[in-house]
Amino acid sequence: MTNSKKAFCKNCKKPIYRSANRFNENLKFGWNFYCSRKCEYQYKTKKQKLICENCGKSFLRQPSDFSLHNYCSHSCAMIVNNKRYTRRRLKPVLKTCVKCEKQFKKSTGNKKYCSMRCRNEAERYAPEELLNIIKNTFKKLGRVPARRELLKGVDKACVRFFGSWNNAITTAGFQPNRSHNQRMYKRVFTKAIDGHLCDSVSELLIDNWLYKNNILHERDVYYPKTHHKADWKIFAKNKEIFVEYFGLANDSPRYDRAIKEKKKLCGKHKISLISIYPQDLYPKKFFEDNLKEKFKRVI
Repeated sequence: MTNSKKAFCKNCKKPIYRSANRFNENLKFGWNFYCSRKCEYQYKTKKQKLICENCGKSFLRQPSDFSLHNYCSHSCAMIVNNKRYTRRRLKPVLKTCVKCEKQFKKSTGNKKYCSMRCRNEAERYAPEELLNIIKNTFKKLGRVPARRELLKGVDKACVRFFGSWNNAITTAGFQPNRSHNQRMYKRVFTKAIDGHLCDSVSELLIDNWLYKNNILHERDVYYPKTHHKADWKIFAKNKEIFVEYFGLANDSPRYDRAIKEKKKLCGKHKISLISIYPQDLYPKKFFEDNLKEKFKRVI
């Protein structure tokens, strides 16, 4: 071959021919000659031949991957290890069903009953039984029980028979508890003499009284850096004063929490607050005197 030089494959010793430039380059850098990729791989690989301890099949593996016991696959390793190290099976924890007294495996779902059938049969109540449970609980606690205080499916049974928990309490002859999260009154929007919209008749009386006594005021003013609103803000002696009518004080837990938070905000931001309660307005014959006493530093 023209301008070709003869060399020998480093792996199989087969004669091969390379161009003069290629031949000289290999000699310069000390590279070996190979007749194919296969011969190059076979020569460069460091894998050694091993015999599987389970099936006897031969396989190649890098010396760094050698271990005390060598297998050709995960399956062979599992077969040998399962025979050598038998699994210790834990005995199941058994419980006794409250209804049928049958033994069943303990689980996180059913802790008292072996099945939903047993649970439903054990927690099935007649309407009369539910009312008696509510009355007995009332005697025990000295107050109307909350829904969460009656277990064993009593609350769900009350909803099923009476439509709601509050309906069951009313049927038992008691007054339902106030909700901690929901509004327990309906707003009645009314317009004052000066055009201000008020949320109730009581607020209307206060707004009209402020107007008649020439006290400058604004409605629904935000507390600093919060979503809470004051019913009124009045201006007196170059000073701003917040006025609140707490009409549901001691009547709704949610409302009482809002009162505490508003008073805390006033203390934090050094805001003067005039608090008005239903007993300050009613009976109405004391209305005028009570408000004059509240606003004596303003009038």
